[in-house]
Amino acid sequence: MGSQSLLVSGGPFGFHGANNKKVCAMSNVEFPNTAIGLPSDAAERRAIPPVICYPNETLPKPDLPQYLSARETAQKTDEVLVAPRQAACFRVAAGSFFRITSVEGPQVGDLNLWNSADLSERFFSGKTRALHGTHVTAGERLWSSLPHLRPMATIVADSLGWYGIDSYGGSVHDVIGTRCDPYTGNLLAGGHYHHCCHSNLTRALADELGTSLAEAERHVHDVLNVFMCTGFTRDTGQYFMKASPVRPGDYLEFFAEIDLLGALSACPGGDCGAEHTSDSAACHPLLVEVFTPDDTVLDGWQSPARNGYDGSHGRS
Repeated sequence: MGSQSLLVSGGPFGFHGANNKKVCAMSNVEFPNTAIGLPSDAAERRAIPPVICYPNETLPKPDLPQYLSARETAQKTDEVLVAPRQAACFRVAAGSFFRITSVEGPQVGDLNLWNSADLSERFFSGKTRALHGTHVTAGERLWSSLPHLRPMATIVADSLGWYGIDSYGGSVHDVIGTRCDPYTGNLLAGGHYHHCCHSNLTRALADELGTSLAEAERHVHDVLNVFMCTGFTRDTGQYFMKASPVRPGDYLEFFAEIDLLGALSACPGGDCGAEHTSDSAACHPLLVEVFTPDDTVLDGWQSPARNGYDGSHGRS
């Protein structure tokens, strides 16, 4: 079979030589004979069409006209400027809006959200990805963790909505990446870099809550990568990043479905075109603004209820 490359268990492997040993392309290590070559019906198996895991046609739809009408009456009530390679917390009442804006230069932000009254309810990037896709935009929602599983925020405006999916398969505002963190940095390269988004978010939350770093760290979770342009390589399936198309004045705006505590890190990777775990990239601040609408505009609106599953898990 020569060195024909196969995708096995989600990663790239080649089958080589008479012994048909499996070789991991990343490490060039030969594995024991765990497969017996290419099956005769390989093409048929690969040709089976995919199905969507979570068809979302029945998801509760946000009332976007009502939200946008409320936005027209909203006045700015707070703002936080997030310094480069730092993070900051902000609070947004249910029924208000918050906007994240690039103000000086191309910059990616890592966003965490919690129910401000119960930090165990937090943004669930994995389920958001499963419901909406790898990247999110206007009209889509950020969902909370189990057992709550309800909308935390709805995206109402996205100045990069024009970007779509590029020729590399990349798009913006991803719910793929977890956040840059010092543990992975140490694992891959050694050292102790302290301004990864994970550490930035941990410090900011500890300061906001008046708790220890250890207590705050357990609440930090997988992020929405605001403005980050990412995807998966077609040949190896690896997570890639490329320079963000964000420019000063670009923004992503949300409607708060519940009372929120947010934390935003201005990623040390800047536009994430080359680096994300060092001080080498050019970094810029990000602006978070909170807007509160007129009290009467959202008459009849209520925060979404917690998920309706009875919690019995099959036991009475």
